[in-house]
Amino acid sequence: MKILIHCNLPFSFTHGGLQTQIEQTKLALEKIGVETEWLRWWDEKQTGDVLHFFGRMSSVQIQMVRQNGMKVVMAELLTAQGSRSPSQLWLQRTMNAAVARFAPGYFSAAFNWKSYQLADACIALTPWEAHLMNYLFNAPKERTYVVPNGVEEIFFEPLESVRGKWLVCTATITERKRVLELARAAVRAQTPVWIIGNPYADTDAYGRNFSRFARENPAFIRYEGSIGDRAQLAKIYREARGFVLLSAMESLSLSALEAAACGCPLLLSDLPWARETFGEQANYCPVTAPERMAGFLKKFYTAAPSLKSLAKPLTWIDVAQQLKTVYERVLNTSR
Repeated sequence: MKILIHCNLPFSFTHGGLQTQIEQTKLALEKIGVETEWLRWWDEKQTGDVLHFFGRMSSVQIQMVRQNGMKVVMAELLTAQGSRSPSQLWLQRTMNAAVARFAPGYFSAAFNWKSYQLADACIALTPWEAHLMNYLFNAPKERTYVVPNGVEEIFFEPLESVRGKWLVCTATITERKRVLELARAAVRAQTPVWIIGNPYADTDAYGRNFSRFARENPAFIRYEGSIGDRAQLAKIYREARGFVLLSAMESLSLSALEAAACGCPLLLSDLPWARETFGEQANYCPVTAPERMAGFLKKFYTAAPSLKSLAKPLTWIDVAQQLKTVYERVLNTSR
């Protein structure tokens, strides 16, 4: 069994959880003995049994891959859809149906909704996203699998540590992650927060505004950019008072899983992905203005030392074993 892995978003143009997910998935699959290769689009002689595509593959490409004897496993992050209200989701579903029924075929085909029905398997990170794949795009339930993200082994090491005064937030400095709003809430609540991450570009206006605000409030906002050393990051989580991620949209946060693996209490946006992943083990804050966020932040900061550790998430090896089962199932199933 040979797995080809592909993504249409170049890592040099962006950074964050998707890159980590793809790289760690490939590495873990190799560790359990599954042959994997990056799809070489220029190599007409490359062969494989399953194409694992991260994103939404075009329906035309899926048909071409299957005509060449390969199976297709498609894994798209429904970050925006997974953070919408029930009424917004109903409206999106209704509009999808109307476009599919009344618009010209070439117009609806551009959205590649049919890809969910053509793929041999669809991978969702949470049960909520699996539901949305069926609800919005008619992905067959029997071919939709929930396989969450994993966490690297270094975050599970049982090292002794003393928790300090800083809450920590690991996130890309962008509007969706709402780190500037978090910083403003932290200053209002007078709770120290260490924010770790970079903007997508130095010219990004949101990133510049955040950096300026952090420099103006060093007593409560610590910001030194991103940290690439995974051992150092694990040490920061173990010594943090708690972990905070109050983003407006999220799929399944790798940084939240890493913090949980280090026994760090969590304060997360009250969104379906978080509730389904951590349940009553985590603390939640509505996606709201910094003025209201401040109250939730202060309450969490006070309670954090007495909060219990969360259940340990899966390792990437666990994830690879689940994916291997999916691959074997699609290879043994005739369409």
